[in-house]
Amino acid sequence: MHPHDETASGPRAGRKEWTALAVLMLPLLLVSMDVSVLYFAVPFIARDLQPSGTQQLWIFDIYGFVLSGMLLTMGALGDRIGRRKLLLIGATAFGAASVAAAYAQSPTMLIVCRAVLGIGGATLMPSTLALVRNMFRDAKQRGTAVAIWSAAMASGVSLGPVLSGFLLNHFWWGSVFLVNLPAMVLLLILGPLLVPEFKSPPTGRRFDLLSSLLSFAAVLPVVYGLKEMAADGFAAGPALSIAAGLAVGALFVRRQRTAEEPMISPELFRGRGFGPAVGVNAVAMFAMAGFTVFSTQYMQLVLGKSPLEAALWCLIPSVAVGGAAPAATALVRKGVDRAYVIGGGFAVAAVGYLAALTAGATSGIWVILVSAGIVAVGIVTVMSLITDLALDTAPPHRSSSAAALLETGQEFGAALGTAVLGSLGTAFYRHDVTDTVPATLPPETFRTVHETLGNALAAAGHLPSPMASAVATAARGAFTTGMHAAAVGAAVAVTAGAVLAPMLLRGVRPAAAETAPEAVSEAVTAA
Repeated sequence: MHPHDETASGPRAGRKEWTALAVLMLPLLLVSMDVSVLYFAVPFIARDLQPSGTQQLWIFDIYGFVLSGMLLTMGALGDRIGRRKLLLIGATAFGAASVAAAYAQSPTMLIVCRAVLGIGGATLMPSTLALVRNMFRDAKQRGTAVAIWSAAMASGVSLGPVLSGFLLNHFWWGSVFLVNLPAMVLLLILGPLLVPEFKSPPTGRRFDLLSSLLSFAAVLPVVYGLKEMAADGFAAGPALSIAAGLAVGALFVRRQRTAEEPMISPELFRGRGFGPAVGVNAVAMFAMAGFTVFSTQYMQLVLGKSPLEAALWCLIPSVAVGGAAPAATALVRKGVDRAYVIGGGFAVAAVGYLAALTAGATSGIWVILVSAGIVAVGIVTVMSLITDLALDTAPPHRSSSAAALLETGQEFGAALGTAVLGSLGTAFYRHDVTDTVPATLPPETFRTVHETLGNALAAAGHLPSPMASAVATAARGAFTTGMHAAAVGAAVAVTAGAVLAPMLLRGVRPAAAETAPEAVSEAVTAA
């Protein structure tokens, strides 16, 4: 066998590779936490830096926007210059930006630092997944490693608010950024010692900068437009932004088909499974992100939990997640086609979403926690196996680009789910609250109550006692109706996934074993 051959039945990884995986999980955990770590810090930042409303939104959103826009570029760059090299460059940028953000003296400085954090995150996410693909060449071990990677990603989003709440109870707001530093320093020290370098064979051609610019100009406006619609409903500005992004996306795809050295090689889509895997993964994120918007607000605004209490309660469903990915991997090892296990994961998630329909305005918190736990088990099963399948069917020397495409699909799925299911739930809330609030409510107050549950509860605080109670009760009931509508929408999406996954992915086999020796990625032993 070729010493660097990366077939599906390659040599087994040893202690060094598993230790390297543990090192890689630290930055991945922090990158995923940075999406949610500002949930509690915003009021403290607002007090100290006094940003405008627009600046405050950009402080929160710029990280995700830049990260999603840069993923494709960084994936292609990792294949070209080396995944470990890009990982270490990204860790340096992420650590430096974290320190600068912690000591930011103005809103503009903090926005810039968050943007640089997004660039760093875009290097770290595909690099860690591609390195997992390259280090674990045995199919069974790779399945386990990818399951661990998926669990770390899911855990980071849940742990972000908890860590943020803990730090803000003891330190100033900059601590939510400084917590990134030890992990990045550890990665910079241990990465060169434990993680081997992998990169594509040199082609002699220059990096396609135009494709990089086109990818950013395609992804960013679409994600921005979807998020704006999720927050404020349909409007001409966000719709034009989405249309412009799609138009640039068409130009990007055309260039990939015609360029001598495309940034995203069509080779990725020659295998039968990769394209469907990206789509199925986006469906999972559509359902999960779209419903999470409602379930977190439900715990805080309907059940009356503080943000930190809600975050801590949310850790309970994540316990079930810990066993989901390994159990799914074990089923595949026993010979069950991954397509059927993925379909089963979607079916489990559908049961969870339907269970959410039993949560009422006066239910105990356990109802939504059980529902969330069932959903999490199903979605993590899907995402861990889809990730493994996508990496299996992509050529090994394109693993960083494959990881970037997979994660870009996740960003699109999350943004679209938030917009579509958010709009659906909001429409039902507004319809229901119109019919249930007291008819004697002043018109100005009614307009406020009609917007969101948060606005309704704030308005109720300024009303006389009997009417305040009636408005709050009506708004909480209407929000629960909206959450039920979002749950039904999510259930429909995952049911479609349960049907489509076996149809599209049944019998898909890894393409790596058939890769020609000259196309196999070059592995350079770490110094």
